Amino acid sequence: MEVSNLESIPGKTIVRHLGLVQGSTVRAKHAGRDILAGLKNIVGGELKAYTELLVESRKEAVARMVQQAEAVGANAVVNVRFSTSNIASGAAEVMAYGTAVVIG
Repeated sequence: MEVSNLESIPGKTIVRHLGLVQGSTVRAKHAGRDILAGLKNIVGGELKAYTELLVESRKEAVARMVQQAEAVGANAVVNVRFSTSNIASGAAEVMAYGTAVVIG
């Protein structure tokens, strides 16, 4: 499965358009991470626990998007984008979405 943020795959031709596909995950903050993040806010620096949480969330969202694309018969997803939104206090959704296509 080819996945690209470009509108096409270089060197390939889109032969069929299958529509929008998406994958998302909702993750909650961990109380222990919040305490450490609060301390880090005092001294500054990267919040590595949250960075790891977002990396894991993006990977899960992309995997679910690819699964949906495979289910409709795609062999590529183009124009991939990410979106993040707060769902509830302490929980956020990460979504990956793009256009499922068949390339030749």
